[in-house]
Amino acid sequence: MKISYFIFLSFFTILFLFSLTTYINYKQSQAVQENTQFITTSTDIVRSSGRFQRNILNMVSGLRGYLLTGENYFMTSYDSSAFENETILTELSGLIPDESVQERNLQEIQALNLRWVEEFGEPLRQAKLLSIVNDSNLDNFKRIYKEKILTGKEKQLQQELQERFRQFSAYEYDLRTAKKDELATSVQKTKNLSFILTALSIVISFVIVGYLTYRISTRIRTMVRLANEISAGNYNVTIADKGNDELSVLSGSLNHMANVLSENISLLQSKNKELDQFAHIVSHDLKGPLRGIDNVISWIEEDHAHELSPKVKDYLSLIKGRVYRGENLIEGILSYARIDKETLQQEKVDVTELIHEVVESVVMRPEVKVVVEGTLPVILTEKIFLFQVFSNLISNAIKYNDKEKGEVKVYYTDHPTHYEFFVADNGPGISQIYHDRIFLIFQTLKERDSMESTGVGLAIVKKILDSRKETINIASEANKGTVFSFTWKK
Repeated sequence: MKISYFIFLSFFTILFLFSLTTYINYKQSQAVQENTQFITTSTDIVRSSGRFQRNILNMVSGLRGYLLTGENYFMTSYDSSAFENETILTELSGLIPDESVQERNLQEIQALNLRWVEEFGEPLRQAKLLSIVNDSNLDNFKRIYKEKILTGKEKQLQQELQERFRQFSAYEYDLRTAKKDELATSVQKTKNLSFILTALSIVISFVIVGYLTYRISTRIRTMVRLANEISAGNYNVTIADKGNDELSVLSGSLNHMANVLSENISLLQSKNKELDQFAHIVSHDLKGPLRGIDNVISWIEEDHAHELSPKVKDYLSLIKGRVYRGENLIEGILSYARIDKETLQQEKVDVTELIHEVVESVVMRPEVKVVVEGTLPVILTEKIFLFQVFSNLISNAIKYNDKEKGEVKVYYTDHPTHYEFFVADNGPGISQIYHDRIFLIFQTLKERDSMESTGVGLAIVKKILDSRKETINIASEANKGTVFSFTWKK
């Protein structure tokens, strides 16, 4: 399976688990909201039933007060309580579910209350009212009062009504408690399920991340090892990758690159060997004729010196100069070609002593002096390369100096990771337009007839420094001297 598909499938799985958790929590919040609404409704039912029960007691006490005193304000309380109960019954009918136990209880309470009104309340009220209007009806009132009240029937009905109220309230409280317990159980189940799903999502996430990390990092490390092998020069390595994903494509590309590099490097090495052989053969074949020409000129000068005119002697001298320049040019080409092919041992090099060796080896001019400022450092490095750099820079500074009192200064600055050496002269300077040109092979700024130069020296310096990943800079203007500076790692 491709890594992108696996990541998508894993993401979808985790997203599904979190969505399921969110949905369960949403449903639970709905259940909590419904339970809260139920408790609110239940509270209203209990409160209304309490008001209904209180109004019935007010009706009973109002009726009895009226029967004993005949005062009408007792009946006012009776009537207001009866009117309010009608409103309460309407409210309760809207709060209590249809065809429920509570609806049947409420209907029984309503029937008992209506029975009390019809059998006791209204007959006694009317009998009392008639006894007040006409004394002849007093005996009838006493008879009804005795029949309704003193026999205990009214009290028994009230007790039955109060028992119904108690059952109504008790059932409502039990129902509320059951709802609370049901909600608590549901909440706990939801918490457990949410925790399990969340933990499962996290575990799956860690497993996926761990698997992807291991799978990708292991294969990338294999590719890095391949790249390191290639950078170290081993081009015959390959990656055995049997997967079928994006990294497999990359592995195949790396294997193909290694194969192509191996073929190209082998071809390049073969060509380099051919070029090295060609350079040595050509240089040997070129040096032979040049030495022959030099010998012939020497024989002519020795055997026919008295016969030669001054003009002919000048020509012969010019020919010898050309031969000398040709030999130097061949040596310069060979030195340039050998720079990045030689492996030299490192040794401790006292740069101050190295400069003295350079000065002794180059052709000095009496009007030019070389000055070393301070004590130069001791470096563990390849001596011959550093010698070649200083030799070419100092030799050029001496050769091209046009002052009556020429001076070449050598000094350095110390940096944390490298040294920076300077070779400064007070010669003619170099215009900025030539600063890039002077490091190209065979490039000179003076006519070859006026100055014996091969144009290879600075090219050799640049190639040595480039092969060591060092830098060289020039600071110069026409008629203001020149300062070459180059870096050398510690």
